[in-house]
Amino acid sequence: MKKQIGFFEKYLSLWVAICIAVGIAIGGFVGDGIQVLANMEIYKVNIPVAILIWLMIYPMMLQIDFSSIKNVGKRPKGLILTLVVNWLIKPFTMAFFAWMFFSKLYGAWISPEEAGEYIAGAILLGAAPCTAMVFVWSYLSDGDPNYTLVQVSVNDLIILVAFIPIVGLLLGITNITIPYDTLVASVVVFVVVPLLAGYITHKILIKRRGAEWFKNEFLPKFKPVSIFALLLTLVLLFAFQGSIIVENPLIILLVAIPLVIQTYFIFFVTWFSGKKLRLPYAICSPAAMIGASNFFELAVAVAIALFGLQSPAAMVTVVGVLVEVPVMLSLVKLANKWKY
Repeated sequence: MKKQIGFFEKYLSLWVAICIAVGIAIGGFVGDGIQVLANMEIYKVNIPVAILIWLMIYPMMLQIDFSSIKNVGKRPKGLILTLVVNWLIKPFTMAFFAWMFFSKLYGAWISPEEAGEYIAGAILLGAAPCTAMVFVWSYLSDGDPNYTLVQVSVNDLIILVAFIPIVGLLLGITNITIPYDTLVASVVVFVVVPLLAGYITHKILIKRRGAEWFKNEFLPKFKPVSIFALLLTLVLLFAFQGSIIVENPLIILLVAIPLVIQTYFIFFVTWFSGKKLRLPYAICSPAAMIGASNFFELAVAVAIALFGLQSPAAMVTVVGVLVEVPVMLSLVKLANKWKY
């Protein structure tokens, strides 16, 4: 039977586009009244958006089984490739493409100040490797599910220690002042807390009800919660961004171009490196998918916390959501075509 992506995941870009339209319409209708929600903040973190993003991330963390990490040493090459691409290549190529487009090629349309924030949003995307959707891409491209679980689990642990230094380094290069207290707080709220909550829930429920019940009955109930929270977050974001988009409707296209180029570039780097290392297809394919895709939920959360709901940085991370699904589906098709 031909493998198929779930209905909501398959049409995620359509739902995102609808949310963009709804958000812009709400922003135009409500006007300055939307500032009531914008002002609901604690330590620069918008409370309604924080709750929604937490509801996005927690269900994903439920899927992580850290006991799988004990198998890391059995086939290390695929994991090493994933880590090198995700942490030593991808953030820096994303920063380069963003700098080239926003600072140089788009100089006629974007001010230097705006360019800095657009670059910052791209950096946040590039420094956050995919956590949840990669299971879908691995499944559709006939990847090894157990090895994919190892790759994702190790990546989640590395995010805890590497995300802040890499983001700090690359934002420093762009001359943006980094509020490290907000950056650390964002990682704690949107990574550490849901990761621990997911781990504890995972352990308790499997012990009480068993792995089959957890996988086949409990986890599916959370998929709609995660997607609904994502879409509602996007409605809020575009309600705040509406006036910017109406005044400059081409901005989404301009933002999407470097993100798409980066995605294909990283996929090809990882794919051909994996073949050079003689990795089995079932390991090489998920490694390329993990490198190409992003943990956009975390990037959205941190962009909002650092730069605000109406910032160009937040806009970039949202456009990342918009383009990810169709681009990744094209890469799944390519991987299946190149299967060896």
